Amino acid sequence: MSFKTLTVNELANKVMNQEDVFLLDVRSEDAFEDWKVESESFNYLNKPYFDLVDGVEPIKDEVPENKDVVVICAKGNSSKMVAEQLADEGFDNIYSVEGGMRAWSEHLEPVKLGDLEDGGELYQFVRLGKGCLSYMIVSDGEAAIIDATRMADTYINFAEEKGATIKHVFDTHLHADHISGGRTIADKTGATYYLPPKDAEEMQLDYAPIQDQEEIKVGSSKIDVQAIYSPGHTIGSTSFIVDDQYLMTGDILFIQSIGRPDLAGKADDWVGDLRETLYERYKELSNDLIVLPAHYSFKEEQNEDGSVQEKLGVLFEQNDGLQVEDEEEFRKMVTENLPPQPNSHERVRMTNMGKETPELEEKREMEVGPNRCAVR
Repeated sequence: MSFKTLTVNELANKVMNQEDVFLLDVRSEDAFEDWKVESESFNYLNKPYFDLVDGVEPIKDEVPENKDVVVICAKGNSSKMVAEQLADEGFDNIYSVEGGMRAWSEHLEPVKLGDLEDGGELYQFVRLGKGCLSYMIVSDGEAAIIDATRMADTYINFAEEKGATIKHVFDTHLHADHISGGRTIADKTGATYYLPPKDAEEMQLDYAPIQDQEEIKVGSSKIDVQAIYSPGHTIGSTSFIVDDQYLMTGDILFIQSIGRPDLAGKADDWVGDLRETLYERYKELSNDLIVLPAHYSFKEEQNEDGSVQEKLGVLFEQNDGLQVEDEEEFRKMVTENLPPQPNSHERVRMTNMGKETPELEEKREMEVGPNRCAVR
């Protein structure tokens, strides 16, 4: 018998369809605890590869014969060896994930959020392996992208499939947990790349400043991308209202948490801005706006269709970060006991400014691990 291979696209389908899968992760215990393929329908076994070099005898009794067994490692090599050993032991339901967790980190799953008022469409790209969320507005042959990841060709190819030309690319802020694909997409398509100017003071790359209350049309329909200055996660953080229906909050507001203000080392300076954005600026907006953040941290933040979205009014009732009326208590919540900062976050910031130009393999290593943009 021999094992079969599984692409990350096929693995994503199993996650999205909530299939019953047994996932054998052969990375170290620390790596597994820090970051893994998340699914409520999966059963997990973590056994480091080095414990299986001499054979799979230690885990034979734990591996089921009546369901798919997916073996994953960091880059796709160790999982092949373990999968082959299991196949040699007579298991015929074994799959090895091509490219491992590194490839999983790069997969984007497009989810249609809805039709816009004048015939446009809105899509959310879910980076299942890292919790990043990006967006594409398509209207009358034109497209705009918000908070693109570095997998630029995914967006370009998707727009081509929709018969749309990418005209605008926005970043809600200078990202610190992942490398932006905004400038690359603009270079490849001729689109305009927008960034809030207060986040671009050290920017080495070309950009167009996006200003508070500025409106940009996508297509010939009346789809406004309306900028709202909303500092706190960074000093320049800017939200967007699309089609009077959707509020794209960047890393200021998530479904179950709020953005952290410390990734540029200025938590004490920016916590007041964060509170003002959440408790004053957002309070002035319609409760019916659907919040679309740039990240999610918890599997339960995803809806049944795989999307991550919720009405602003619901978040004001249920999101713990929006329930702290005492200003000093709020300050403590967002400056004390914060989770670890994202891997290589300072180098990621430098790359997004154009101050560093790492090779592809370096970029992949810089992005390893979960996003850590939230307070908790």
